[in-house]
Amino acid sequence: MQTQELDLTISKLTAKGKGILAADESTGTITKRFQALQIESTEDTRRAYRELLMTTPDFSQFIAGVILYEETLKQKTSKGVLFPELLQKQGVLPGIKVDKGLVNLANTNQENITQGLDGLPERLAEYKEKGARFAKWRAVYAIGTHTPSKLAILTNAEVLARYAAICQQQGIVPIVEPEVLIDGDHTIERCMEVSEPVFRAVFTALHQHKVYLEGIVLKPSMVISGKSCPQKASYQQVAELTVKVLKRTVPAAVPTINFLSGGQTSEEATVHLNTMNQLLIQNKPWNVSFSYARALQDECMKTWRGEAKNTAAAQKAFCKRARLNSLAAQGQYKTVMEKEEVSAV
Repeated sequence: MQTQELDLTISKLTAKGKGILAADESTGTITKRFQALQIESTEDTRRAYRELLMTTPDFSQFIAGVILYEETLKQKTSKGVLFPELLQKQGVLPGIKVDKGLVNLANTNQENITQGLDGLPERLAEYKEKGARFAKWRAVYAIGTHTPSKLAILTNAEVLARYAAICQQQGIVPIVEPEVLIDGDHTIERCMEVSEPVFRAVFTALHQHKVYLEGIVLKPSMVISGKSCPQKASYQQVAELTVKVLKRTVPAAVPTINFLSGGQTSEEATVHLNTMNQLLIQNKPWNVSFSYARALQDECMKTWRGEAKNTAAAQKAFCKRARLNSLAAQGQYKTVMEKEEVSAV
């Protein structure tokens, strides 16, 4: 295992006030988001949009790493520069989504397992040659009356651990992403009831596979009430219960927790992150930051709408969101900042 190489990557990903941009939407996912805004989804419009994000002024001040989709890893900017090279020139680390999506887990009630372990070492070697320094693998857990099942929890944990071990053998930092889905009408208490055994199983499996905990990024979901729940949990409740579950399940050896936003609004994700950092100010076992996709990009994409003339305004919107999350990662965000114009940095 390349521990020195892993440590070097982690030191860059945990820079104070910086987070990870998830720009790894599959072609199908980004096409849906584009179609909702009447943007045509072609290889060139996807490239143009991701170039817009990564050429935002002051990008590297708030973003330490970018998770890329395989298409983007191999693409060049309009100036002929490969995306990993563009990022590296800014001091930002390129990463890569390596899982192959969800398939049904046999003998469960429509639960899923993530596929992609076959051929993973060879793919990682190729991605590393193209500049990737970290990777991402997502497992999902749906909350229902009888789900997630013990089978789904243990099987997904095992697969996450196998993926993480393979990454570290290649000198690539694995982002371990157990996502308890926000879909449903469950209460925050039910989410907590599910999240704790999910996270515990993940760390048990990581230990069994001898994964170097100091060389991983944990990308968990927050403990939050379901989207359709009539009793919406307060910001304080979300922060307190999330921190409680993490303290019970995540070893202090883990260097950083970079939350996913998982269907929250941009502002909700920022407030929750800020409240957690304020709670942890006296006793912070890990770096606590963000690895958001929509919660960073939403306003930017809506402003851009596929038109080059909107690029500067879209970048301004992205920069503001990234800056607010940077402050939240330090416990220094205030909701009044939402109404402020982006000042020059």
